[in-house]
Amino acid sequence: MTTPLTLQRIVRRLETRVRLDEEDRAAIHALPVQQRTMDPATYMVREGETVENCVLLLSGFAYRHKVTGDGQRQIMAIHMPGEFLDLQNSLLGLADHNVQALTRCEVAIVPIAALRKLSEDRPRVGQAMWIDTLVDAAIFREWIVNVGRRDSISRLSHLLCEIALRLEEAGLAKDRRYELPMTQEQLADCTGLTPVHVNRVLKELGRQGLIARDKRSVQILEWDRLQHIGDFNTRYLHFEAGGPTNLASAR
Repeated sequence: MTTPLTLQRIVRRLETRVRLDEEDRAAIHALPVQQRTMDPATYMVREGETVENCVLLLSGFAYRHKVTGDGQRQIMAIHMPGEFLDLQNSLLGLADHNVQALTRCEVAIVPIAALRKLSEDRPRVGQAMWIDTLVDAAIFREWIVNVGRRDSISRLSHLLCEIALRLEEAGLAKDRRYELPMTQEQLADCTGLTPVHVNRVLKELGRQGLIARDKRSVQILEWDRLQHIGDFNTRYLHFEAGGPTNLASAR
């Protein structure tokens, strides 16, 4: 069952990109949305399949990835509550990658046909969707640089900085402390390293007093130093792209 709160979350996500008017919001509230729960590892998008729906993540974490011919996985993005998971396929149609639930997730599912009509009827909403996909592309570019040109300690430092800021921007973390529901194997697939190497780097970051870990909890103790080591700059996240970005009140 879809609740008004679910639809309001969609409004809030799009308003992080463009200021909407009351008619825009009313049109979004008229969308035929279904709310579902997905278990960890459930495929939300599968490579090679025709995509008929777009998913907004309400709670939990998901990840975007591709698998090589010999079965090696490269994770290309981590998604967190409040984010659309596959908005680009509202136009492309055929999925060229996979999206899976990282944790147990609550999602809002919107038919692509309804999103296309909404974007055509309400230009500001269409612009918000366009900007959202462009920000995704900016993050993809940064991840390519991270895997291709930074050393191992810089790669992992950069990833930890990014996750901290994105979670804080979404109202899901504060004081550079957050839950990181990822295994060392998954962190390795994000950074192009081996799980053993990830373990060594995490220990080294802790030894230098840059981070503290407790099971899946991470706290960044020396933000400026970690940011410097990770060659981290917030420009590619485009937090200024639209309206207010704190989604905490919509949870």
